[in-house]
Amino acid sequence: MKIHHLNCGCMCPLGGALFDGFSKGLTANLVCHCLLVETEQGLVLIDTGFGLRDIESPYSRLSPFFIHFNNIQFERKYTAIAQIERLGFSARDVRHIVLTHLDFDHAGGLEDFPEATVHVMQTEMDAARERRGIIASRRYRLKQWDEVKRWKFYWAGGEPWFGFEAVRDLEGLPPEILLIPLVGHTRGHAGIAIDTPDGWLLHAGDAYFYRHEMDSSNPRCTPGLRAYQWMMEVDRKARLLNQARLRELSLDSSKDVRLFCSHDEIEFKTFAN
Repeated sequence: MKIHHLNCGCMCPLGGALFDGFSKGLTANLVCHCLLVETEQGLVLIDTGFGLRDIESPYSRLSPFFIHFNNIQFERKYTAIAQIERLGFSARDVRHIVLTHLDFDHAGGLEDFPEATVHVMQTEMDAARERRGIIASRRYRLKQWDEVKRWKFYWAGGEPWFGFEAVRDLEGLPPEILLIPLVGHTRGHAGIAIDTPDGWLLHAGDAYFYRHEMDSSNPRCTPGLRAYQWMMEVDRKARLLNQARLRELSLDSSKDVRLFCSHDEIEFKTFAN
């Protein structure tokens, strides 16, 4: 098993360091941290970021509010398909896609891989189809995935993983890849855990947004990202509880788990190098 770290989207909201904690200028730098996993069953993509159709026609597929609020940079080089092709593979080589959730910045590239089976929590698909409320109607963009032909849906439960509920034995995927329900940001949000020769790797999605929420017993977050998490959450109590549990796991060196979120550029550079 070989794992590639991909940045499948660039967002530069106004606020600079008030968002990302390090930028010197007026705008911040946020990534869409995805994974490409080489397995004996073919390539597995963890989240997709923005896709080719998002780049070509953003206003027909995405909410203008989020396009401008996040200052999304629509460049082909950031798409998963462009990066996969640069690695010498093709869209047909991607056999499975596992999603943390169906937000516009995580599921935009699904239709670039028409032969892939897409794995997601059932409660996430239910929320995406219902699209209740102002935020839900803008975060879930049906045009990004209305042509997907192969879906596999899962319910929370099963043998625990470090105290978390875990969905094991994802159909067609190696047993080293698990879904870890992390409700709060969305109703069906999940992390994806991968058992590697170097220990566990956990893609925590949007369960948190800023590296210093996890690396200290006195967590902190930038004002911009704290406000964004508040705006996007559907269950604050569950979100904060899962953050606390992830923090405890991150700080326990005996567990041999390395974790990262979707949008922190410093984390991405640490894992990609």
